[in-house]
Amino acid sequence: MVDFDVIVVGAGPGGYVAAIRAAQLGMKVACVEKESTLGGTCLNIGCIPSKALLNSSEKFMDISKHAEEHGIKATKIELDLAKLMQRKDKIVKQLTGGIGFLFKKNKIEHISGSASFIDSKTILVKSAKEEKKLSAKNFIIATGSSSIEIPSMPIDEKQIVTSTGALSLQSVPKSMLVVGGGYIGLEMGSVWSRLGTKVTVVEALDRIVPTMDGEIASNFMKALQKQGIEFKLSHKVNNAKINKDNVEVSIESSEKKELKEKYEIVLMSVGRKPNSEGLNLEKIGVNLDEKKAIKINQEFKTSVDGIYAIGDVAPGPMLAHKAEEEGVACIELIHGQKTHMNYDIIPAIVYTNPEVASVGKTEEQLKELKIEYKIGKFPFMANGRALTTSTTEGFVKILADKKTDSILGAHIIGHDAGQLIAEIVTTMEFGGSAEDIARICHAHPTTSEAVKEAAMNVDGRAIHI
Repeated sequence: MVDFDVIVVGAGPGGYVAAIRAAQLGMKVACVEKESTLGGTCLNIGCIPSKALLNSSEKFMDISKHAEEHGIKATKIELDLAKLMQRKDKIVKQLTGGIGFLFKKNKIEHISGSASFIDSKTILVKSAKEEKKLSAKNFIIATGSSSIEIPSMPIDEKQIVTSTGALSLQSVPKSMLVVGGGYIGLEMGSVWSRLGTKVTVVEALDRIVPTMDGEIASNFMKALQKQGIEFKLSHKVNNAKINKDNVEVSIESSEKKELKEKYEIVLMSVGRKPNSEGLNLEKIGVNLDEKKAIKINQEFKTSVDGIYAIGDVAPGPMLAHKAEEEGVACIELIHGQKTHMNYDIIPAIVYTNPEVASVGKTEEQLKELKIEYKIGKFPFMANGRALTTSTTEGFVKILADKKTDSILGAHIIGHDAGQLIAEIVTTMEFGGSAEDIARICHAHPTTSEAVKEAAMNVDGRAIHI
């Protein structure tokens, strides 16, 4: 007789959500987690702590630089970094503790330790205290991902750091080199730039955020440059040497010109890799792809019956909300329900200031696919609510099919872009058109009116431009 109906390996956003959904459906569930706290990378060293620091640093910058325009005289502004970090840690503790409460509420057995497969129905869980074998009818692997490391850049999480170290610096560095112009590096670079660090971003490609719509990416970089962040595009870092007070970095341009520069902190942000090692997957016949992600079919099944994979350890965008949706869908399929994941309509957000949010196809992708499309854009500068809140930077961009008017993609750069994109995601999920959004009554004055106006402008009939 097996011990559980489902054992979930990993308690990140995908894993803990899958475990809770399984318990709701009446299954006997266990969740194995090797770290001392629940919540995975997202809650402990990713999404949540980074957003806490982004929020705090944005408030600091607003008060320092923009209070006067509101008639507020703020003098002798000081930063208490220790207190700022305490706030971040308090939020993390509250949320990770909340998952423990939800596990108890749903009668989910939380098992601490590292899991590895003995066979397709049994795992061995090792902790500092004990080892035990557990069996289940089904296993869901949700072990997430970790930062990619480069041998020539020895990470010590003090001077050469990943996002983990960048979230816990004890003082504001004078200078920081961010290696990689993707979401994570730009968010963490923004935090420290706002707090007074001179931030330089090195990117091997000729643009930042390569998966983003080109027009949005260009405007995004200009916005960050205005904030004082410097960019070295078409450059790569060859190696780094840690000294007592700095890191000496060798940077090479696309023309093979080399320069040596010194920075107090170097943040490595060149991507993430699936955490598929240590699970003994090869022994039981679970197939991996060239990036060591676990191969799955449309029902999240691996090459071995009864073993599933979700989230960052499986192929696809490494996003917490993608993992959560997969966790729910996977469990419901195991339970015999009919469900699906629409991977074409997963929003992606960069939580800088301005925020950037996107869903669906970019202009570049539509051109490559030879799909005829229309564009509707609307600037926040022409939006009443944005003017009253001093958040006029950016615009909404909607891409609609030229024949059917169905929304193919949408891209927003501006304050609260991550909130505004939800309306467009919903419309796309229901097969809606730009005209559908254009005909919806939006409250006034709100920044959501910019979405409506962009939808109207797909047919050239925006009112306020």
